[in-house]
Amino acid sequence: MKLLLISNSTNYKEKYLGWCLPLIEDFLKNERKNILFFPYAGINIGGQPYPKSYDAYAERIKGIFEPLGFTVQSTHQAICPVDAVNRADVLMVGGGNTFHLFAEIHQEGLIEPVRRKVMEGTPFVGWSAGANVACPRLCTTNDMPVVMPPSFNGFDLVPFQINPHYIDPFSEAVNDAIRHGGETRQVRLEEFLAVNPQITVAGLREASALWIENERITLKGDNAMRIMRFNQKPQEVETGAVFDFGINLLNNSCYD
Repeated sequence: MKLLLISNSTNYKEKYLGWCLPLIEDFLKNERKNILFFPYAGINIGGQPYPKSYDAYAERIKGIFEPLGFTVQSTHQAICPVDAVNRADVLMVGGGNTFHLFAEIHQEGLIEPVRRKVMEGTPFVGWSAGANVACPRLCTTNDMPVVMPPSFNGFDLVPFQINPHYIDPFSEAVNDAIRHGGETRQVRLEEFLAVNPQITVAGLREASALWIENERITLKGDNAMRIMRFNQKPQEVETGAVFDFGINLLNNSCYD
């Protein structure tokens, strides 16, 4: 199994996939070139509302990857998306609204075909919502539920939950006039852990990604990751850390 799960597509004032494209290229450098792209999270892309946004999203991805020698097919343009999954060399899931992504994937009957294909060795790349859908469940997304998916079940490619775009609480130095007075991201995730105490959550900050080969995970990118478990102090893991599916560190790259 080979996964690249990316927190975000774009850093502030950078081009789309700017920070992570070299990482994706490295991840796919020894792979065959037929990418199957899942545009379903893209409700508003290129100024086009859903469902025309799918066309705009697919064209954006083609414009990035076809000059690199890849071919790109979008699931929404396939006569049979399941057959397209079975033929693909690479599965790539873009970000956007996670609820909409889950709804469309379930509607097309793609959960089991994708899981089987990845378990057979087909590389999987996902950013933002595309990283969240690799988890067992939808429940640690940050998105608004614009639709009700038939199920909250994801591809279940990793045994923990990812919270993409993890944001730390404001420091005490922040001006009170702009301080958020409600629940922080940390509080929301602690609520999830209180209801699901058996699940580990990985808070994946911007410009960070999980490079997974079999059950060996390496934290890539610029920022540390926060590991959260029920009734335990959160653990900070430095970039470059290597760990297993139980989030047990295989090197010494962690700190409190």
